[in-house]
Amino acid sequence: MLPCVRWLQPFLALLASALFTLGENCPTSCLCPDPHTVDCSGQGLTRLPDSIPLDVRRLLLSDNWIPRIPADFLVLYSDLVYLDLRNNSLSYIEPGTLSTSSRLVFLDLGSNNLTEIPKGTFGESRSLIKLRLGNNPHLSAVNEDAFLGLTSLRELELERNALSGLQVGALSQLPSLRVVRLEGNPWVCNCNFANLFAWLMENRHKLPNGVDGLDCSLPMDGRRVPLNQLSQDSFRECQVTLTLTDLLIIIFSGISVSVVAIMASFFLASTVHCFQRWSKGNKTEEEESEE
Repeated sequence: MLPCVRWLQPFLALLASALFTLGENCPTSCLCPDPHTVDCSGQGLTRLPDSIPLDVRRLLLSDNWIPRIPADFLVLYSDLVYLDLRNNSLSYIEPGTLSTSSRLVFLDLGSNNLTEIPKGTFGESRSLIKLRLGNNPHLSAVNEDAFLGLTSLRELELERNALSGLQVGALSQLPSLRVVRLEGNPWVCNCNFANLFAWLMENRHKLPNGVDGLDCSLPMDGRRVPLNQLSQDSFRECQVTLTLTDLLIIIFSGISVSVVAIMASFFLASTVHCFQRWSKGNKTEEEESEE
């Protein structure tokens, strides 16, 4: 028995050292179940914890009161692959904050107070596979280039936000997209929604329940209509109807072209007239010289 104990002593010492180091580097009030995981969920934090190990791979910060992420927060955490910030008080993500996370695969920003997703928010995080942005009740704007560069993104969650419209370019720039969730948004069935409707019908296989459960409100009376009751013909008028702005532009363009044509004609006529007078004067002077 004694030889076995002696043989195990180096391994026991190594294990004890690892456990001591793990406990020493773990942020206060957080748990570190393994050397690469930091779990600070539900600790009532009002800011990011201090002394997060530099080699952290899974960082769990859900169910706190964190209002912002410093723009340089992820510069040192190059090994981070899983970041959970669900159910905090985030209202804005500074562009470029996530650009240094070259290995980030999973990002959860759901159930926060985000109001918009501007261009450059994710800094072309090419390794990102799953992005959760659902349950942000004030999120009403997503830039067309908000997801530009996320070439590996397979799952995108935008459900139960405040989106009344979404530019198709924001989705068509995701070549690896397999699943997208859009239900629970106050979509408006106007001409701006026509292109998104066409995309949804063509990519309904990427929606967990197809277009079932998706609806939009009519701009005239606000009545909600399920998308499965609509068709491309429902937006037929959007292809031929001109708005007042369009008509004013056409009228102004026509007037401008007419004015330019009149001025050009007047200038040309004046030039010809002057040339004729000049030629006639030269001819008269030559005749008088000959006499």
